Amino acid sequence: MNHARKDWEEAEAAYLAPYASKSFESLGRHYPEPPHPRRSCFARDRDRIFHSRCFRRLEYKTQVFVNGTADHYRTRLTHTMEMSATGRTLARILKANEDLTECICLAHDLGHSPFGHEGEHVLDQLMKGHGGFDHNLQSLRNVERVESPYPDFKGLNLTWEVRAGLLKHEAHRAGAELDGHAIGPFQSLEAQIADIADDMTYHAHDVDDGLEAGIVTLEQLETTEFWNKAAALTQERYPNLSEYQFLRATIRAMLELQIDDVADHALRMLEKLNPQSPRDVMTAPERIIDFSPEMQEMLSRFSAFMFKNLYYHRSVADATQQAVSMMRKLFLHYIEHPESMGEKARERIDEEGLWRTVCDYVAGCTDRYAIEEFRKYSL
Repeated sequence: MNHARKDWEEAEAAYLAPYASKSFESLGRHYPEPPHPRRSCFARDRDRIFHSRCFRRLEYKTQVFVNGTADHYRTRLTHTMEMSATGRTLARILKANEDLTECICLAHDLGHSPFGHEGEHVLDQLMKGHGGFDHNLQSLRNVERVESPYPDFKGLNLTWEVRAGLLKHEAHRAGAELDGHAIGPFQSLEAQIADIADDMTYHAHDVDDGLEAGIVTLEQLETTEFWNKAAALTQERYPNLSEYQFLRATIRAMLELQIDDVADHALRMLEKLNPQSPRDVMTAPERIIDFSPEMQEMLSRFSAFMFKNLYYHRSVADATQQAVSMMRKLFLHYIEHPESMGEKARERIDEEGLWRTVCDYVAGCTDRYAIEEFRKYSL
């Protein structure tokens, strides 16, 4: 069968819920383009993100452990793919737009600095007085300005819905808008799904990496309610697993418990609020996609456990601090010697200013490239 774009749009109209974002109702692109004959606008956005250089660089950026430490630890790229799978699952359950959800998931970390959240914190400090740094805003900046492979427009020229979905903090600001359209007080259902899929994924998979590293132990995890609830589910289903299989199955159960909780909570909220359009979701009196109060409380305690026992563990913190110290020195080196940056970056100095250009350049560095540059200049 020869499917055209209109066939997919008709399928969306028939299957998706009234509150879902339909590709044929998109608010469009900043630079108008004729629609693709076969792909919906969100499918086209997904492919543009997949083929971008900033997406490929996620393979070599830190999630928890500095990239290159071991083969099986997650990177920003593997985290993004796992988050995307979780987001699509929730979107399908709720009859939201899976393609749009996936786009927002795939793009959400495109602006993340090397060396994880500590790298983001250091860049924000360095940019005080120059506009600061936030990886969500940087993700939008990357797809609108920094990544520019097309001859007819600047950036990737993604749809309004994808770009608005990257502004998860801005949506709560009074009067926030993008291209003249309001983006709050809440985001679209698809953006809310992507936001919570981010949390759900690292709640489970950072445990996996912590166990792999030998930093988090089973005995420690057994002091937490969340782990024990997932472990009980695993034991009930599979009473005779090896320890390796038990740990893997319990990590999967952690994700499953969260998905079920969010889906059940969302279905209750949708029945209560009865939104009939994406705009109804964005202007609703309450956020629709969230954990139940009981799950929120349990996850809050579990997050505190993870910060204490993994994220702030000396071996993790020391390696990260050493790495971000290199990044700080590299940033200041580029400020003093902008000729050291790549040609495309240097070309943007007049338009963007030196500090923002350097920030864009350093934020775009992979872990290994930043380390190589640090060593190259004997900093």
